Amino acid sequence: MSKIIEAEDLTKIYAGNLTAVDHVSFSVDEGTLFGFLGPNGAGKTTTIKMLTTLASITSGKASVAYHDCAKEPNEVRKSIGIVPQDLAVDDDLTGIENVMLAAKLYRVPESIARKRAEELINLVDLKDASKRLVATYSGGMRKRLELIVGLIHQPRIFFLDEPTLGLDIQTRAVIWDYIKRLNKEHNLTIFMTTHYLEEADSLCDSVAIIDHGKIRISGSPSELKEKVGGDVLEIDVTNGASLTEFFRSIQGVKEVKQTGSKYRIKIPRAEEALPTIFEGISAKGLKIREVSLNKPTLDEVFLEVTGRSLRDEPSGAEDSFQRMITSRRRL
Repeated sequence: MSKIIEAEDLTKIYAGNLTAVDHVSFSVDEGTLFGFLGPNGAGKTTTIKMLTTLASITSGKASVAYHDCAKEPNEVRKSIGIVPQDLAVDDDLTGIENVMLAAKLYRVPESIARKRAEELINLVDLKDASKRLVATYSGGMRKRLELIVGLIHQPRIFFLDEPTLGLDIQTRAVIWDYIKRLNKEHNLTIFMTTHYLEEADSLCDSVAIIDHGKIRISGSPSELKEKVGGDVLEIDVTNGASLTEFFRSIQGVKEVKQTGSKYRIKIPRAEEALPTIFEGISAKGLKIREVSLNKPTLDEVFLEVTGRSLRDEPSGAEDSFQRMITSRRRL
């Protein structure tokens, strides 16, 4: 699978020696959904601004859609679509007028744009509202409109900044259904940021966590969860001889804690060890009273890697993704 986004030692230093991004290296496979995660002020927005040619690169290099970000910025811009965190559609225009305006900014011929606009409006179920002013739209409708505004020129890569932030659970699920369809049916590469880590866990093919300007860990969600500990198996057995040493002897077990007749066992892929565990307990003449299996989450990975909760962004270095909307006016 080819690498449609590549960053090698990508670095951004602002005036005053503020290093926002510090020798970051990663890649994104074409046609995949990539999650870029990190606390506020970690370097996410600055990295994306360099990838989308909205910020200069201090050192290192990056390519997007197989074009060098520093040497071929116009080609990069033609190849990407952007949906900023803050809604950027015009309330005083109708839905279809917003889409057609974006088409003009991207220099899509009107005859082609009209056909694409109708297809995209149908895709996100806005046909009945397409001729209404956006001022009458709900938050979910506006976000759906934002998605297709960023797709009118048929980009190869879609940058999404917090695409479901502030939406209710039902609307979030609908938005993600559209995003998954775009990714799978159109082979659209999606580069997203989100603070809803359960979304990244269930939807992303791969993720990277950045903190203090450095990539701390990357891989598929399952790989990341394995790296920080694995499954937690809790077993309550009838009273008898201690099973601590028996559990520790099982291949892969990382940690065993005993509290009375209850045991807490940390092990990657616990389901593979369950037959051995059950057979061993039975062989010692004990019976299981209760058993539970807890899978690790990306939230736990995030906290393990960053060691803290979210923090405020410093002014200047991590600007809003909203500025990216200006890229539409430069095409």
